Amino acid sequence: MSYTHTKLSVAVDVLIFTIEDDKLKIVLSKRDKDPFKDEYALPGVSVREDETPEEAAQRSIQERTGLSGIFIEQLYTFGDIDRDPRSRTISIAYFALTDRQSLDLEEAGSIAALYDVDEVLSGKLPLAFDHARMTELGAARLGGKVMYSDIAFEFVPDEFTLPQLQRVYEILLRKPLYKANFRKMIAPRVEDTGKMLTGAAHRPSKLYRKAAKERSADTE
Repeated sequence: MSYTHTKLSVAVDVLIFTIEDDKLKIVLSKRDKDPFKDEYALPGVSVREDETPEEAAQRSIQERTGLSGIFIEQLYTFGDIDRDPRSRTISIAYFALTDRQSLDLEEAGSIAALYDVDEVLSGKLPLAFDHARMTELGAARLGGKVMYSDIAFEFVPDEFTLPQLQRVYEILLRKPLYKANFRKMIAPRVEDTGKMLTGAAHRPSKLYRKAAKERSADTE
């Protein structure tokens, strides 16, 4: 029995999310060649023979942002036959999260920039391939995970105020939260650093960090 082998490529695309100016944003770059010339695309690379898909995703993040060791999780596998007009390509999508202070695309020499996720989802920003679908699924996954996981902490510095953290929850959930209810819910997961945030327009605020038991769970 003979078999016909069709060339199949495996790629990874990474949705690098952060929060800036009270908006969920994503790293995109404008394509300068066909296919989809002048449209925007997620950071992506082909998977090498000597690396796993997650290692390829980490490489893509490092190449575009200069960051390493940030939160990353597999999102979904996209395998539509015609998703890439150049060749039969399956893409394994990952989402990565970082706080805005740690993300310096200019310093990393990246051609990418930050774009408002709402503009992407509204269709105002044309995305190449099936990257709009990836972005829609990624944003929905964040909203679905935020209440039962620690992903909100990935968007703030190691030390943060409770209003800063609450705003992250509200942005990901796309709805306001009552201050008293939020603080009751988050109390077991944070600890007071004994420091104050000063120099802001408002009165000094206490600085918190993720509770020690939550930090240790992340390393297990």
